[in-house]
Amino acid sequence: MAPTPVAPTTRRASILDALRQRPELATVPLAFVVVVIVWESLTRLLGVSPIIFPGPLAVARALVNGFSSGTYVQHLWITLKEVLGGFAIGCASGLAIGAVVSQFRIVEKTIFPYFVALQTVPKLAIAPLFIVWFGFGLQSKVIIAGLICFFPMVVNVIEGLQSTDRKQIDMLRAAGASGWQVFRMIKVPNALPFIFVGLDIGIVLAVLGAIVGEFVGAQGGVGYLILQYNFQLETAKVFSLIIVLSITGIALHNLVKWLHRRTVFWIKPEDVVGA
Repeated sequence: MAPTPVAPTTRRASILDALRQRPELATVPLAFVVVVIVWESLTRLLGVSPIIFPGPLAVARALVNGFSSGTYVQHLWITLKEVLGGFAIGCASGLAIGAVVSQFRIVEKTIFPYFVALQTVPKLAIAPLFIVWFGFGLQSKVIIAGLICFFPMVVNVIEGLQSTDRKQIDMLRAAGASGWQVFRMIKVPNALPFIFVGLDIGIVLAVLGAIVGEFVGAQGGVGYLILQYNFQLETAKVFSLIIVLSITGIALHNLVKWLHRRTVFWIKPEDVVGA
């Protein structure tokens, strides 16, 4: 049996309903088109040198050539390994330390000021030390990326575990639950939205940490390429790599958001403070 054709008016109505519910589906691409048109027009009208500020067409050509030659893929893969490795180490250590610190008030009061002090130190200032200690390979970039995403993770874990409703804890203890059962059944589910906020912040900061490490000293990666093209005055290629980093950050951010919605399905990510 042939499917019933959908009337054009019905299709248009469904599209309009979708746009009313999520207007960003139209505004985001529209804003992109407007920016590109204005950007290209200004560079042409003002006669700006492509070495100083290339137009979007030159950037697009550099982007296509970089991927078609395999250069961008090779160096992006290096950066992704640094980002994901640092993200895993930083978030895992933040999760473990935050879980322990949140259970003992004296430990939190003692250690937390050191976490704050470590976070306030500019990573660009200490990155050369990690290059000296761990070399120019992946290891130093992974450690820098892990360090920079550790603090938001540990803060959100502590906040999430300590924000549990006291009445729920007392009710479970009155039923004879052990401390581990209270932690597993009440505190962890309550802390999950906060943990995913830490993961979301951490994955973006891990990208920044990896690039900072590559700027200081590296044998490959997107940050390494950006420095090389800067020295060669290949500004269009630099812009194209910035676009690659932006798209990578957005993709990783959306991946964490998707995992958040799938895991903590009873709370929307935007309903969590700090999300």
